[in-house]
Amino acid sequence: MASNAPESPGAHRGDTVEIPAKKRRRTFKYKSFLVEEKELLMQYEKLESRTRKILKDSTMDKFFSNLRCMPEASYILDRFFKLMEKTSLDPIYIGLFGSTGAGKTSLLNTILEKRFFLPVSGSTVCTSCVVEIHTSRAESYEAKIHLLSDEEWRVEMEKLVKLAQKCGDDADDSDDDDDDDDEGKEAIRKLQAVYGYNAETKSYEELLKAKPVTDKRYILRQGNEAQISGILDLYIRCQRNKDKGEPSQDGDARLWPLIKKVEVTIPRPDVIPEGVVFVDIPGTGDFNDKRDQMWKESINACSVIWIISGMVRVQGEKVQETLLAESIKAYQAGKCSDITLVVTKSDDVKFEEYKRERKVKNKSLDSEHDAILENNESVKLKRKSKIMRQLKKQLPSDSEILDKADLVYTVSAREYWDEEKLTKEETEIPKLRDSIRQLYLKERKKLLMNYVIEVYVIFALAQNLSSTEDLKSWKLQQNNLETFVMKGINELEKEVEKCFAQIEQPLKDGIQIAKKSHQNIVDGILNRTSGKRGYHRTLKALCQKNGMYVSRTFARLDINNDLARPIYEKINPIFGAIFRDQAGTRATLKGCLETFRCSVQEKFKEGGKKKSMADSSRLDFLVQETNVILNSLDGEILKSKAEVYQSLPLSIQNDLQPYYEAAGNVRGINACQTMQNIIKKNIEKEVSSGMFEEAAKRMKDEFQKLKDKITRTLNKNFSNMLNLALSQREELAEKLPDLQNQYKEIKDIYNKLHGKA
Repeated sequence: MASNAPESPGAHRGDTVEIPAKKRRRTFKYKSFLVEEKELLMQYEKLESRTRKILKDSTMDKFFSNLRCMPEASYILDRFFKLMEKTSLDPIYIGLFGSTGAGKTSLLNTILEKRFFLPVSGSTVCTSCVVEIHTSRAESYEAKIHLLSDEEWRVEMEKLVKLAQKCGDDADDSDDDDDDDDEGKEAIRKLQAVYGYNAETKSYEELLKAKPVTDKRYILRQGNEAQISGILDLYIRCQRNKDKGEPSQDGDARLWPLIKKVEVTIPRPDVIPEGVVFVDIPGTGDFNDKRDQMWKESINACSVIWIISGMVRVQGEKVQETLLAESIKAYQAGKCSDITLVVTKSDDVKFEEYKRERKVKNKSLDSEHDAILENNESVKLKRKSKIMRQLKKQLPSDSEILDKADLVYTVSAREYWDEEKLTKEETEIPKLRDSIRQLYLKERKKLLMNYVIEVYVIFALAQNLSSTEDLKSWKLQQNNLETFVMKGINELEKEVEKCFAQIEQPLKDGIQIAKKSHQNIVDGILNRTSGKRGYHRTLKALCQKNGMYVSRTFARLDINNDLARPIYEKINPIFGAIFRDQAGTRATLKGCLETFRCSVQEKFKEGGKKKSMADSSRLDFLVQETNVILNSLDGEILKSKAEVYQSLPLSIQNDLQPYYEAAGNVRGINACQTMQNIIKKNIEKEVSSGMFEEAAKRMKDEFQKLKDKITRTLNKNFSNMLNLALSQREELAEKLPDLQNQYKEIKDIYNKLHGKA
């Protein structure tokens, strides 16, 4: 696959004024920002650049490399190399979450100021995998195509064969009607795309011999937008024959069932900050286990989720409820800190019909433009009210998102480009971009401050180690400090235990509701009110996938999660309160940790009142290393939080797994009814045997593991910190280069960022 990327970066051609290359790159990098925002970001960049240079020029790596046997040297070297490699800004993931036809891709193209960049789904195609759009300072467009591994495809292919093939018993099954068998048809489309026509007539063993291309990663590079766009069309959409609705057999079009993710990199974006990653998340998941896992991981990795819905679909769509529920899960268990509903195609108002309706209400409109704006405001009010009811029901009452002014945007990609009925500003595309800039500014400062603190810590330690001053006053306090800190950790453990105990009563209440409602929940999934045509294959797939299946017809079906839903509805507000990001009171985990932080830092400051240079650097190290330890712990808690939250359905799935397997193997006449009976009977049996109580116990065990992890991590890190701070080695003090000026400069940068300069 040819690459048309330039051989090397190079300056902008055609410039009439010579601008220093470094400044030119920085100006281009912040092109999407307002003047005052550019100045702020350039100031951040200048401070970061200066911090990195001080670190690099310190020669600490050369000095300490020969002394790795000493814990002090090993500590500084490890931190030094991590900080030298650390990026200035972690990617900011924004997820576009919506069903096919909602306008996700058109919106994303418009946000990127590239109208026809990503291929838009239509009646004969749909996005087939997660697509990530990265922005960078690269010179060429790039796409990385990630394929399923051999093993991942074999597992999926075996299930596809079972769904697609007409075995003797299935052919006689009165529950089946092939004309309405969307699951079987989808399986056939995938098999034919990879193996050719009539693939569905072959056995699993026969197809195994064909060995399609898997376990690879394609990297495509092109010099311009049109070239990469044409290539992407083959990889990110399910390709079908426009006349017959059959899979396309053209070259790489056969790969689409094998693709699990596509990463696209756009060079030098004009309107979006570098480092922002848009994630186009298709539908409500995927049949393939690996792709579905990536679907979940993509949602949980997003800092912001945009739920995308077309104007004509916005009035109460079931898929919309699923998307909101998944977004709230990500808010509770993942990195998500913001949820927004983006209503697309806001210009799609039938003016004459709308006017007639308004006249009935004794009101008139002057133009289609006014009708669109009025309808947009009406949609915003209705949708915000509906979403807010769900958020208030499931989140703590003081969650920041509940005070958010712009919870709903009404946008029009078409009008942004054509400007026939609305101005660009009225399409609200610029408003969405502004929200991205504000998020970027917030994250940029936060990460820079954390980076400077970490650099500050190792210079404070180095300065402390270079001192030959008598440590007697500190040594006398060492046991006292160690005792105080260990006692503080023990007290923290008790407070965390009290904090986590808040979940127990909601768990008990949720179990009682789950016991009363489980039969209705199961009936709602297993029984179809509109008939059973073709449903037995969907039910079989649901069982083969251990109770969770993504159906093209019935969206996302998840018995395990639905059974746990009554418990989640009871625990969600308390769970959110426990893990809320703001410190609050000791009722929150953050509040417990902040109380501990303040307590130990105050104790360290008491010991540093002598105010000599050595005392000052030692105190700085103790105080700032406390910040580093607890900031790092925040990241570990975030990862563990997801494991705690997801423990309920995983426990239920584990208990029901043997029955799913038994039901999935049923064939022949009345297979659908037999599968339903197996599932219903054994769910009833497991509920009577304490399935919900066991799920609650597993969640409490996960809370216990998190509490133990917190105390274990703090005991280890604070013990190391005190030993480092209160150690003194003459061989280090004599050989260590003089870093006093660098230490002072880093301290000045730290104070400047914290408004103390």
